[in-house]
Amino acid sequence: MRVAIDREAGRGGVGPNAAGWTGGLPGADPVRATLALMAPGTALRDGLERILRGRTGALIVLGNDRVVDALCTGGFPLNVEFSATRLRELCKMDGAVVLSSDGTKILRAAVHLMPDPTIPSEESGTRHRTAERVAKQARFPVISVSQSMHIIGLYVNGQRHVLDDSAAILSKANQALATLERYKLRLDEVSGTLSALEIEDLVTVRDAVAVIQRLEMVRRIADEIAGYVVELGTDGRLLALQLEELMAGVEADRTLVIRDYLPGANARKPRSIDTALCDLDGLSATELIDLVAVAKALGHAGASDALDAAISPRGFRLLAKVPRLPSLVVDRLVEHFGSLQRLLGATVEDLQTVDGVGDARARGVREGLSRLAEASILERYV
Repeated sequence: MRVAIDREAGRGGVGPNAAGWTGGLPGADPVRATLALMAPGTALRDGLERILRGRTGALIVLGNDRVVDALCTGGFPLNVEFSATRLRELCKMDGAVVLSSDGTKILRAAVHLMPDPTIPSEESGTRHRTAERVAKQARFPVISVSQSMHIIGLYVNGQRHVLDDSAAILSKANQALATLERYKLRLDEVSGTLSALEIEDLVTVRDAVAVIQRLEMVRRIADEIAGYVVELGTDGRLLALQLEELMAGVEADRTLVIRDYLPGANARKPRSIDTALCDLDGLSATELIDLVAVAKALGHAGASDALDAAISPRGFRLLAKVPRLPSLVVDRLVEHFGSLQRLLGATVEDLQTVDGVGDARARGVREGLSRLAEASILERYV
């Protein structure tokens, strides 16, 4: 069996995201919510597989409103609880089945869908052409089960994509997971190097941008795997656990590094954190390989020689590694001292001048930064 899916967003809520890792965009993607609704282990997927085994074909609309009602003629109303066996039996008849957008109700059956014939369609079969046009006109996901080709097509906003069965998806997911592990290992290496350079005040724009580049690469691979987790449903539980373990702390590190090296208010091109994150998201795969393009997205000068310019971190990333230090106190420390080097040189008395930092916390910060400095230097040179 092959399943066709669409990557574009459709209308109508269709259940929560099933991905274990929720960094980035996955949790807000309605397409993944649709895939979660029809993933292995769900009642809808059971019904679709029954239809495939019965070789009867089907046309199913996931959602209902006045537009869908206007497209339907004939058939009969049901408004009954959804079950896989009911869907299978109803699809034996000619006509389409209309479900609620969350897939819990069968609203109508044996209806004839009559979308606008002027809507362009690249499909040749009657069922698939109708599904594509209804998806475009009603803006609800539409499922088309092909009787002859033995595939399931999911149309959203008129677009259709093909996905392999669970075994093939799992194979691709495992390959992506192996790639993620290698990239994560390299990320840990460059992050450790950056920490040592920060302690010695030897950081260049190239060093900081290299870490941001690796963080973005890791995040994008993880986002792809999160999509596989959704598509696999109950078959992707172990994959979700592995992904969650590998991605622990990565999203937070990405934000902290950007906060450390974002050009200040006096820079030629000042950037907010949200703008920098948005620009990084917008980089193509080719642009992401180019350190100059990454530096430009961060707000630094877009020239190769500018990568060798010295730059000093503010200290957000290292302070975040100090145990039991609230983020609010971290913000106050960075605002007060302005740079990591001034923080490293601050005495306990200096730290106590910051609001919310008492004697015990000041000593904890002083000792925590000292241990981090020693560990970073030892890791680099030993």
